[in-house]
Amino acid sequence: MHYLDRLSQFAADLAFARLPGPVREQTAWILADTVAAIAGGSAEPELRALAANLEATGPATLLGLGRGASADVAALVNGTAGTFLEMDEGNRFSRGHPAVHVIPAALALAQQRGADAPAFMSALVVGYEVGSRIGAASRLRASMHPHGTWGTIGAAAACARLVGETAAGMRNTISIGASLTTATSKRTMLEGGLVRNSYAGLANRNGLLAWQLAHSGFNGEHDGVASLMQGIVSEQFDTDEVLRALGDEWHLQQNYFKLHSCCRFNHGTLDAIDQIAARGELPSPEHIRSIAVTSYAFAAELDDPAPRNTLGAKFSVPFAVATRIVNGSSALASFSWDAVRDPRVGALAHKVTIREDAAMTRRLPLERPARVVITLDDGTTTQGEVGANRGDDALPYSRDELRAKFIDLTTRIWPADHARAVLQATLDMAHDTASLSQWTALLARAPQP
Repeated sequence: MHYLDRLSQFAADLAFARLPGPVREQTAWILADTVAAIAGGSAEPELRALAANLEATGPATLLGLGRGASADVAALVNGTAGTFLEMDEGNRFSRGHPAVHVIPAALALAQQRGADAPAFMSALVVGYEVGSRIGAASRLRASMHPHGTWGTIGAAAACARLVGETAAGMRNTISIGASLTTATSKRTMLEGGLVRNSYAGLANRNGLLAWQLAHSGFNGEHDGVASLMQGIVSEQFDTDEVLRALGDEWHLQQNYFKLHSCCRFNHGTLDAIDQIAARGELPSPEHIRSIAVTSYAFAAELDDPAPRNTLGAKFSVPFAVATRIVNGSSALASFSWDAVRDPRVGALAHKVTIREDAAMTRRLPLERPARVVITLDDGTTTQGEVGANRGDDALPYSRDELRAKFIDLTTRIWPADHARAVLQATLDMAHDTASLSQWTALLARAPQP
């Protein structure tokens, strides 16, 4: 059987209620984490301005804004909001962020069609697995940003599953979705181009459009996925990897969550600094002569010591190191405009260098290693080194840490008691008794002043 037929049959047949308990629980935590990223991102002024410039009437919730919109607008706005803070979960095997590319589209279509919780949760799992597996089976061109590429296909599959498409309908929707991906430039993240934050929003909107086209009688290529991944955005595509342990192993159980509020490529470096701090050896900024970071190739690209805005700061190893040391944290406030404009952070960032170690690059994707050597004014040094990054399935954060993250992000817009109610209702989506309408009613609350 053709790989895309097998994948489409799997996606069309998947039922959330039949999945093992740990898979359902992890799905609910991924949903909660993504809701928090969207809600927190909705507070950003550029996101609010975007929403104000788009038609905002309809059945789908603009999460964190307290307004309704058409499904297309909600998929775009919520997907965009979810990447603003760089706190959305990801997957080291697909080398991207599956959930934020899938959940806004599935939620918008579910609200438009009055779907129930089992259909929505089934769609979430299908979209995550389809998108992540295609990402893992390919190697995007080095100039591509991973957002907006294979995630569009995941969103398309999620929408097809939500409405109960047959395997044939699923396959057609997936192939159409492959034709609706965007040309996403990595330079946007390196230069702080905020258009980058719309890539996931476009993937959600275009994934929804893929199903709308299929439902209207449009058809795609025989294998749009292979066309895209074998010669357009990627030149390598392993169909066996798409199907590896399909239905037995779950990519969503091999994901990572983020507590450092920046690009994942910074996290090994920040974990190494946390390691130094845990030993009580992290010096004061004024005593530091230089900081040498060694890591893998993708991290070595993030070498700008003077980012021009908060997005650029999240994609700068020198800035991430400097703000962590100056502010004593790598949480959200350490990547704010205040931090970007702090002369102490800027001065220390210019003392940080980063280079690639090819041996470290070869350890991907199982590890994302980094080594940090801090040299003091008197010539003494202190060092930290990590392999696996915290938050990976190999070194996971505790549920209490994820709860604290959820409250921290969502209390940017909601009172703490409402944030806690949303978290509990989201985690309850793992159970058969969950009500989608009751959950979305909580999400629709307007932001507090």
